[in-house]
Amino acid sequence: MNNTIRTLGWSSHSEYETQPEGFYSTDPSAIDYLLQHETFNHNIWECACGNGNLSKRLIRHGYNVKSTDKYYRGYGERESIDFLKSHDSFNGDIITNPPYKHSTEFVLKALELTDRKVAMFFKINFLESRRRYESLFRDNPPKKVLPFVKRIQCYRNDDRSIKGSTVCYAWFVWDKDYEGDTILEWIDNI
Repeated sequence: MNNTIRTLGWSSHSEYETQPEGFYSTDPSAIDYLLQHETFNHNIWECACGNGNLSKRLIRHGYNVKSTDKYYRGYGERESIDFLKSHDSFNGDIITNPPYKHSTEFVLKALELTDRKVAMFFKINFLESRRRYESLFRDNPPKKVLPFVKRIQCYRNDDRSIKGSTVCYAWFVWDKDYEGDTILEWIDNI
């Protein structure tokens, strides 16, 4: 069992040394799929940019991207910017894959800093939890939840040697101008 857990890179059972905040780089194609389901402002803040996978892809799609992170990983602004301590409003949309242990805080901070849209890449189980419902979803339901039909890859410490994913991911999109029920749309990435 331990060999299986290590091979799959699950949780803290992995033999891989984790970087600060448990760095998982996102497959850049995740942005392509998001953009097929939602439109965004020309200005984007990627506030947990890591090694730039999502930022670079957004730039390829013609967006003006501000790329920051609490830990510099070779991409974005060299100055460490702790998004959760930011106070300046942003004139644009916020798109990122934040550290999961701070997921709710990232959404609430993003909703505070922009008057537009927020898109976050999370495990599908982000939907559950009484505490998250009470602190986030009850008063700030997302406009859309976009689960992937085929699991998409995230790379622990950007190690792309491990193939396959044991985790189901989805994009969660908040639109501060949207009123209505949350829309569920599958991302057909087969």
